[in-house]
Amino acid sequence: MKKLEKSKLTKDKTVQISGSKSISNRLLILESLFKGIQIGNLSNSQDTQLLKKALSENTETVDIHHAGTAMRFLTSYYSIMEGKTTILTGSKRMKERPIKNLVAALQHLGVEIEYLENEGFPPLKIKGRKITQTKVDVPANISSQFITSLLLIAGKLKNGLDINLVGEVTSRSYIEMTLDILSRFGIKNSFIGNTIKVEPFINNHSSIINYEVESDWSSASYFYSFAALGRETIHLKSFYKTSTQGDAAIAEIYNEFFGIKTVFTESEHKISLQPDPDFRFPEKIVLDMNNCPDIAQTLCVTAAALKIPFEISGLGTLRVKETDRLLALYNELKKLGAETEITDSAIKSVGFNEPEENISIKTYQDHRMAMSFAPFCLISELNIEDENVVEKSYPMFWEDLSQIFTA
Repeated sequence: MKKLEKSKLTKDKTVQISGSKSISNRLLILESLFKGIQIGNLSNSQDTQLLKKALSENTETVDIHHAGTAMRFLTSYYSIMEGKTTILTGSKRMKERPIKNLVAALQHLGVEIEYLENEGFPPLKIKGRKITQTKVDVPANISSQFITSLLLIAGKLKNGLDINLVGEVTSRSYIEMTLDILSRFGIKNSFIGNTIKVEPFINNHSSIINYEVESDWSSASYFYSFAALGRETIHLKSFYKTSTQGDAAIAEIYNEFFGIKTVFTESEHKISLQPDPDFRFPEKIVLDMNNCPDIAQTLCVTAAALKIPFEISGLGTLRVKETDRLLALYNELKKLGAETEITDSAIKSVGFNEPEENISIKTYQDHRMAMSFAPFCLISELNIEDENVVEKSYPMFWEDLSQIFTA
């Protein structure tokens, strides 16, 4: 258990955040499939290390524990390993996270995949084969990681791949980030309407492609929350003004609702989170976070701490993350004094009370629950249960936090 004393921010502290987990994991798959990539500032997250380990080993059974991204990306990856049979498994919670839509798409393309326990869920038995089919329909409202999983192998297919997204697209920014990475590597693609086309990759590279991974904007989100509550400037590295990460939306969101201006120093790849001393907080926050659901927990805690009413929609994918994040928010925000109502895809506040005494936040084996609630220590002391869950995406979180507090 991590005990956080009631704290104050030190002005103008700088934190170096590790590379984006989302970008790192995409690059690791591409590096394994196509070679010729030199990756800098790779994420030090547990998820990335688990994926890197799986790709380097030649074993029949691959256990990726809690790493949801690895489960999804490797399902497609092993599907095109001709002649290789792989059993892909994970933790108890991983076996409860649905993967049916991705498996169905791969089966449509001709891959032989078998559910070993429960229909629609890991573990999977995958028999790799050559894919010659070129078209597949995929529900547009599923996790973008399912779609990205297909996109990452598409350039390796003899005839490329056309993906038709059926319905309203969820987390479009993550799909566009994947396509941008493919383009930078030389894999031609297009995203017109609801159709994504990826051409087969022709390797014309005469030299190694160097790819410096931008730091993780979802990790940065927690420091935006600290800046919003503590009203002191915090500097973060390494971030780019032209970021393709969907969670970069945190800059605009926190500027609009909490008066935190993001100032880029491009020569140092640094951002400064500067509170506006004259900012007047809104009477209510109404926001659709369909394109950046992973930062919703952070926003809800910030709003709850400031007692600003909020109504956040577009959160359907949070139900099937490391935990049911909407239910977890409903339970834990009560301890901060925020009463909420939740639906299948939304959360809204219905009233504010005084925080509990001796607050102890359950993390539900979810890294984002631990980190998103931590900024509340600027309001009241609290305990974070199972603090080691941060290793999944941000192993240095607690150490970095200690840098920004006054002694």
